[in-house]
Amino acid sequence: MRGGFRIHVVSDVHGNSEALARAGDGADALVCLGDLVLFLDYADHSRGIFPELFGVENADRIVELRTARRFEEARELARRLWDGIDRDSAVEKAVRGQYAELFAAFPTPTYATYGNVDIPGLWPEYARPGTTVLDGERAEIGGRVFGFVGGGLRSQMRTPYEIDDETYAAKLAALGEVDVLCSHIPPDVPELCYDTVARRFERGSSALLETIKATRPKYALFGHVHQPLAQRMRIGDTECVNVGHFASSGTPWALEW
Repeated sequence: MRGGFRIHVVSDVHGNSEALARAGDGADALVCLGDLVLFLDYADHSRGIFPELFGVENADRIVELRTARRFEEARELARRLWDGIDRDSAVEKAVRGQYAELFAAFPTPTYATYGNVDIPGLWPEYARPGTTVLDGERAEIGGRVFGFVGGGLRSQMRTPYEIDDETYAAKLAALGEVDVLCSHIPPDVPELCYDTVARRFERGSSALLETIKATRPKYALFGHVHQPLAQRMRIGDTECVNVGHFASSGTPWALEW
């Protein structure tokens, strides 16, 4: 019989509600580090809000442009496609459909924070009893203190929940010292920020890196980079772990003590 305490950690769910419903099996709690929404699947361009609205051919093209770092051309294509459509209403309707399914899949208890493609304003409508949403806040889980900071930093991708560096740093400072530091994005270390399939650096946080060095949590857990050059590394006393692209793997990362 298992003793101690066990949590499962997921990030970058991107619409995989089927695997999410099983993610808490065998664990005392689930931790989710955001990006529930699937706007566009870079592995399967037929999946997500974008191809549902504009078709696979346009999805193929926008992925091609973004992968080539031709961001202005990608934005111009998007502007043409959205012309004449109430973008906010169309996206919100699609996101609401995904959130209804995904939040229903969360086990109890779940501790969750936002990813950069999430829409925080909608979460209170879908988070059920047993799901605790934290951003710039702490929670005690199994006798250990977990700190959560959600969202991403400003980038050329212009995803829904990107915030400025100062606001992000303030949320980190509010946490103080924790045992496990949970964020959506990684610390600003090249090996942790480079996506080997997308062939680009995602934005990591220098404030997160400095917080890790200064407060020395036992673990720093994050996602955001789907196929990182390095999945984990030590920074001083801290084990830094990319908990994986859950939409693809369907397998949570486990932590026991």
